[in-house]
Amino acid sequence: MTSHGIPRPGASEPRTEQGRKRELQKIEEYQNLVNQVNKAIRERQYTNEVLRLTSKLLTLNPEYYTIWNHRRIILQYYFREQRDVKRGQDGGASTVPSGHNTIIEIISDDLQFLVPLLRKFPKCYWIWKYRLWLLEQSTTLLPIPSARQLWQEELGLVGKMLSLDSRNFLGWGYRRTVVAALESDSLNTGEDNNSMVEQEFRYTTKMIETNLSNFSAWHSRSKLIPRLLDERAADETARQGFLDDELVLIQEALYTDPYDQSLWFYHHYLMCTFDPHSCQNTMASCLTPDQRLEYIIREIDKTMEMLDGAEDCKWIYQALIQLSTMYKASSGAWPGQAAGMGDWVSELRKLDPLRAGRWTDLDRELRSEVEVGQAERCST
Repeated sequence: MTSHGIPRPGASEPRTEQGRKRELQKIEEYQNLVNQVNKAIRERQYTNEVLRLTSKLLTLNPEYYTIWNHRRIILQYYFREQRDVKRGQDGGASTVPSGHNTIIEIISDDLQFLVPLLRKFPKCYWIWKYRLWLLEQSTTLLPIPSARQLWQEELGLVGKMLSLDSRNFLGWGYRRTVVAALESDSLNTGEDNNSMVEQEFRYTTKMIETNLSNFSAWHSRSKLIPRLLDERAADETARQGFLDDELVLIQEALYTDPYDQSLWFYHHYLMCTFDPHSCQNTMASCLTPDQRLEYIIREIDKTMEMLDGAEDCKWIYQALIQLSTMYKASSGAWPGQAAGMGDWVSELRKLDPLRAGRWTDLDRELRSEVEVGQAERCST
């Protein structure tokens, strides 16, 4: 099985008798290791040997989140020991293993231990979660320059991970967390501008140019835009110009592959700028009602052009219906192109039969709105 073109590890060997015996032996060894680690933690044996056993166990099964918690307990013990030694509360004696001379070395060694696991199991939530915990400990326990260096190195690592699987949503979420930490006051002296929004916006552009079908990159872009424009102190002209550039970008992407759902999600995000119900919270809230209508008509025309050669693309029909209803909400009348709405819904029924009930409800709702509009015109 693959995900985003990345093969999942752990394909089982053929079930021969010899293979079955080997599997049973591995299960027994694994269970013995689990029992050994759990027993040691119950007895509060926070030693280097127990830490090594947790490493062995997590290498076999990184999904065993309880063992990650055991590892946290051991490291927290090490951190307390180091603080006690520094304060001279135990006369300089420490039970922390040799080689772990400082807190930064403890954290750095553990971060290094996780790298091969991340490469082998890039979508294991618990590895990312534990790695984040280590970095948070550095923020709490280390001087700002030392902690910031670790976080900065982490940004480089997650960049490499995303170059291997550019659509790993865990990696993208983790990157946003790392960036937020680097921008925070806890990792800065307050003398410089901490914002990384321009850098991260350029990063989304780079990743989109590498692979258009990257929902996470488009999503991150949408989260960055409001803040980007605010930090640029963009006026109305600049905001509208920025919107126009984004519309060109997404239209070019859609003409390249109109069947890509991630592109339509970003297109929908941009269309919210013209929706009278949501336009006040968008990148170009300064647009007048007439300007929004002009944009909607332009988008309807461009979207209808995409049908040529892509008549079996359901996303196009959905976008046309969305844009037409948006025009109706803005102007009180349907656009001329909406005469084909019945055909659009019929195509959706054929192309997406699993959601037949949804399209039936949509058809009923649209017909009702059209009838109400006709009745209102007749009454006047």
